[in-house]
Amino acid sequence: MKRYNFIFLVLLFFFINGNILAQKTVVKKIVLDAGHGGKDPGALGTGRYSKTEKHISLDVTLKLGKYLKAEFPEIDIIYTRKKDTFPSLKDRTNIANESNADLFISIHCDSFTKSSAVGTSSHVMGLRYTEANLRVAQKENSVIYLEDNYEENYDGFDPYSPESIIAFSLSQTIYLDQSILIAQKIQEQFRDRVKRIDRGVKQTPLWVTRATNMPSVLVELGFISNPREEDFLNSEIGQSYMASAIFRAIKSYKNELESSVLDLVNDTSKMINKNDLSKLSSIKESTQKGVIFKVQIKTSLKRKIIDPVMDYDVDFFKENNLYKYTIGSVMNIEEAREIQKIAFSKGFEDAFIVAFLDNNKISISDAISIKKQSQ
Repeated sequence: MKRYNFIFLVLLFFFINGNILAQKTVVKKIVLDAGHGGKDPGALGTGRYSKTEKHISLDVTLKLGKYLKAEFPEIDIIYTRKKDTFPSLKDRTNIANESNADLFISIHCDSFTKSSAVGTSSHVMGLRYTEANLRVAQKENSVIYLEDNYEENYDGFDPYSPESIIAFSLSQTIYLDQSILIAQKIQEQFRDRVKRIDRGVKQTPLWVTRATNMPSVLVELGFISNPREEDFLNSEIGQSYMASAIFRAIKSYKNELESSVLDLVNDTSKMINKNDLSKLSSIKESTQKGVIFKVQIKTSLKRKIIDPVMDYDVDFFKENNLYKYTIGSVMNIEEAREIQKIAFSKGFEDAFIVAFLDNNKISISDAISIKKQSQ
């Protein structure tokens, strides 16, 4: 009888731990999107190679998929294309959304009129963008014009219209902070491991990152209008280095997110030093009612004490197993934009505006609509 009890306990141990591990696995499906393809060559490069952007992006994407599958055979790797085909932007996002993926990575090459332009960048959907970011948005979104019935398929969205882009950008994704997190890890790998010039993480109004219901990032591997970068990205070793860099970033992102699932079960208050009790006012949760705008400045896997920014205490809220820190609490978006400028000036370059209705997070577009209705 003792033997059977022992066997039962062993089986119970593996069953319980198996369930814990299953719950920890939060990255189960990844969609890899090789940019352009088919009748859309993408950036042409200097003309010294027969391969264009569509070929390089596909080569790197397939290598990345192999690295991921070898390391994580349990993850479902989904490709928007595996050959020289032309899926529309809508097809790409539909594939991601219909598969309920946990991460979307779109791989591209950059190009510019000056051959001196160099470096890698990663782009997420957001409300903060510069004229340079708009150049990337127009380049990547303009593929819409190659599609039949594009006006109907994209609700009249015009990649070259400032008014259209402003309206388009108001559909801020709730996954912006996770998207920034994976984008930052990709850029770190490019910079530190592959020694590429880091152009940073950009908030850019791109269709493929706006229309996906998951953390999403569009990666620019480098400028194929620059001869040296074009040589590197056309080489076998260059493509392998870039694919392995993205792989390591995804691995780090996956491990951090999944390790945080069990950590959050523990009492996070233990991580606050008793000597810091005077700072507890800076990590309180808001109880204000109605539509409120705040500026999110930081995301972390574990709860932290963050010093005030200028005259603004730092609040936090918890979403998708992440702690998200905000400053300010105002009733109109114009005031929020001024607070955002302060955050930028204090080094929080990825700060963005978030909105709440009765303490529940909502999209910026919904918040603006509600405010207009109440006036």
